[in-house]
Amino acid sequence: MDFLTKTLSKAKARQKKLVLTAGEEPETLRAAKVILTERLASEVILLGKESEIHKQAAHEGIDHSDMTIINPEHSDDFDDYAGEYYDLRKIRGLTEEQAQIDILSPLRWGAMMVRMGDADAVIAGARDNAVDVFFAGLSIIGTAPNIRTASSCTIVLTEDSSWGADGAFIFSDCSIVPNPLPDQLSDIAQSAAQTCRDLFDHEPVLAFISHSTRGSKRDNKDIEKLRICIEMVKFREPSLLVDGEMQLGVALNPAVTDIKLPGSPVRGKVNTLIFPNIDTGNVAYQTARLFGKAAIFGPFLQGFAKPIGYIPRGSELNSAVITCAAALARAK
Repeated sequence: MDFLTKTLSKAKARQKKLVLTAGEEPETLRAAKVILTERLASEVILLGKESEIHKQAAHEGIDHSDMTIINPEHSDDFDDYAGEYYDLRKIRGLTEEQAQIDILSPLRWGAMMVRMGDADAVIAGARDNAVDVFFAGLSIIGTAPNIRTASSCTIVLTEDSSWGADGAFIFSDCSIVPNPLPDQLSDIAQSAAQTCRDLFDHEPVLAFISHSTRGSKRDNKDIEKLRICIEMVKFREPSLLVDGEMQLGVALNPAVTDIKLPGSPVRGKVNTLIFPNIDTGNVAYQTARLFGKAAIFGPFLQGFAKPIGYIPRGSELNSAVITCAAALARAK
């Protein structure tokens, strides 16, 4: 579980500001309290109506006096945020009047706080689904330099520290981009590589996973997509260790790697698995959890210029705190 220790330690060391968009939700309040108690952030900002937050905190028995509450409707930043949002979206036909309405959404407001430097990371809550969070990130925060397609990853923690990065793996993309084109998959691979650096403190070693191992299915369009993508990744980041396409057993078993891909640069070192679509990625991490008894964390959004994420409704407290800590750990 070294990933957990590193993530919490990084967040604590960086002391960044976190904004939580669903301030009235009990899951949000409980996570916020742990974050402040463990000193994982310098400040936790809750968005929502003050009266509702006070009421919910009292109901949950949570002392929230150490949390900052912002109601976008009453904020002094309203004009600046609405103006910035209008400038971002007017090319899409958004009017100034509509911008003033739309920016009052806690999700958009939280993303704008990060964009404007008033917070370092934003985590959405149960009132927002993953797609809404994703597009708020795209439209307001934007993607990282040289990345056009944002995506997600799932952290898979095994009990065998000889695998991956001390037993930890990045699986990507398992929940956002359904069937990426080669350039999109290249972005996903590069983003996953950066996530590996940020959260594991390991240099990424990528394997592109398929039902085929290089050369065995030459007439398959999906295989051709992977081959194009791999060449694109190698061109963009020549120093990145990457190989494929390959079957999962080839990627993770050095003895099999020697047989099917002799001389592979990723032999025995793979810590980041790139899947051709979310179907295979999702099945892979679910299988690891159910049959391999691996611990699963995420999904974590990646490829954005600044950290953004979400806590699905019903998330366990530990998972919610880790999601927040990972965002804080990645904040610059």
